[in-house]
Amino acid sequence: MANHTIAAGPVPDRLHPETGAPAVTNLLRLLCCAGGLLTLTPVTTPAAPPADLVLRSGRIVTVDDDFQVAPAIAVDDGRIVAVGTDEQIRQYIGPDTDVVDLDGRMVLPGLIDSHVHAGSASMYEADHDIPAMESIDDVLAYIRERTKVVPKGEWITLSQVFITRLREQRYPTRAELDAAAPDHPVSFRTGPDAAVNSLALQENGIDRDFAAAHPDNVQVDPSTGEPTGLLRRSGSVLKTRPSSVRRKLTQAERDDRLASLLQDYNRWGITAAIDRSCSDSGQQQYERLLADGRLTVRMRLSRGLSPNGDFEAIEKRLDRYAADPLFTDPDPRLGIIGVKVFLDGGMLTGSAYFSRPWGVSTIYGIDDATYRGMRYIEDERLARLVRACAQRGLAFTAHSVGDAAVAALIDAYARVNEEIPIEPTRSTVTHSNFMSPTSIARAAQLGVGVDIQPAWLWLDTRTLATQFGDDRMRQFQPLSDLFRAGVKAGGGSDHMQRIGSLRSVNPYNPFLGMWVTVTRRARWYDGRLHPDQALTREQMIRFYTINNAWLMRAEDEIGSLEPGKRADFIIVDRDLLTCPDDDISDTRVLATYLDGNPLPIDE
Repeated sequence: MANHTIAAGPVPDRLHPETGAPAVTNLLRLLCCAGGLLTLTPVTTPAAPPADLVLRSGRIVTVDDDFQVAPAIAVDDGRIVAVGTDEQIRQYIGPDTDVVDLDGRMVLPGLIDSHVHAGSASMYEADHDIPAMESIDDVLAYIRERTKVVPKGEWITLSQVFITRLREQRYPTRAELDAAAPDHPVSFRTGPDAAVNSLALQENGIDRDFAAAHPDNVQVDPSTGEPTGLLRRSGSVLKTRPSSVRRKLTQAERDDRLASLLQDYNRWGITAAIDRSCSDSGQQQYERLLADGRLTVRMRLSRGLSPNGDFEAIEKRLDRYAADPLFTDPDPRLGIIGVKVFLDGGMLTGSAYFSRPWGVSTIYGIDDATYRGMRYIEDERLARLVRACAQRGLAFTAHSVGDAAVAALIDAYARVNEEIPIEPTRSTVTHSNFMSPTSIARAAQLGVGVDIQPAWLWLDTRTLATQFGDDRMRQFQPLSDLFRAGVKAGGGSDHMQRIGSLRSVNPYNPFLGMWVTVTRRARWYDGRLHPDQALTREQMIRFYTINNAWLMRAEDEIGSLEPGKRADFIIVDRDLLTCPDDDISDTRVLATYLDGNPLPIDE
């Protein structure tokens, strides 16, 4: 018998997770498997065969329906066989059992991120390091440095530095970009929108006449009609060229970078995630890691889908996804759940689609008082897409940020639901940052899930509150209302760039996200944003575990620590049910287990 101890202070009394009151009566009850559910039975059970692994003298947070907390757990052949008291679990200890003494430490189900872009994130700094940017000066300094490396006439591009996260709360101007790089076309892209310099406009033929013909894409100076350099949905009008000095990685090098990123996910307790808008090449990369035994995060894929164009071609693509073995018979580590499209723009860029006008804004460069944002799919096409996915059993989701985009997607779900039940497909609303009470109620009624990024509240509230005002911000990430209504809401990061849980663009540190859901605090913002929408500690944990397992179509296998489920769990250095609020974000993971096996998480 191998015996390990996770060092800690005295073993704390078991407390009720909500009231904090002693739960003495639970100490003499055994949690065991009956029909796949945890039930309570007397201690007098027959001797059990030895398990591979036993963890004892800790606080095992089951995240079952009753959200029970127990001292010990037994694992055999990668699955949980029992949860109970130390005395009850002792029967599973044999001569070859690996025994871990938790010394009071907390064990949680493996954490799940509902929204990542791991492949592209792993490649973001493959060519060169990109510093953090908190101001326009930081942006311009980076561009000036790149002019020393990139040959004249070649493009300098910078993506996903959001203006909401810059102290000046605005785009760099065309003149500023011209001064920083007078001999290079420059694109500063943030989400679907971009600020560009004069050479970039010139190379793409974006002049006064072009702007007049594309008023939805090209912002102009109202006094001259000349393009300002701000482009909405820039990908439809702007073409860039790769730099000749950009490093070209081999397939093996790209795979190594992705594997390293997934290991960092493990370091922060993440054992499963959903890749939203995964491409063919992205799926192939995950398949290679799976074949090599290096896929250390359970990945489920929302395949990217262009919603426009010939619908027969779209249906053929959906047929291909629905026939893929990763959909029909997914691997425990890799599978397809459905597709993702883009319904509106972004709140970080000034193009999310709202029911009320954005309002004139120097922050976002908006001078039209009636502007409500950008919507990319009309009602009939949206309902047709949802129906085509539901017919094939594919989960549908759409990037939907503004309240009007969210309402339009839920309308489409409701229309299709009259013919085909939507809930079994596990279709969702991606982001759903601004969500009305009506949309919340309808999502609950339809069984539609929501994929939300709480770190955006931390990073972007200052700018959003300045733009929209406190009353309108009542609809921003209404987490408590979602839980109260029974909507399956799951926490994610939308991790897009960099390896590093806090240095990444859209940080993927789940404990930062948990802290935000409980405190509703934001960077550079005084007070708490509508604290009545904060989650309880129990809800906070469900948000990153069982709810996301539901979004992954995997709640029967992961997301909670119940007999029969896969033994994905983490050991953390503090009690997340009782520690002070401000200690949540500093949580460290001491060990991460996948299928009952510890993963390497050393720095």
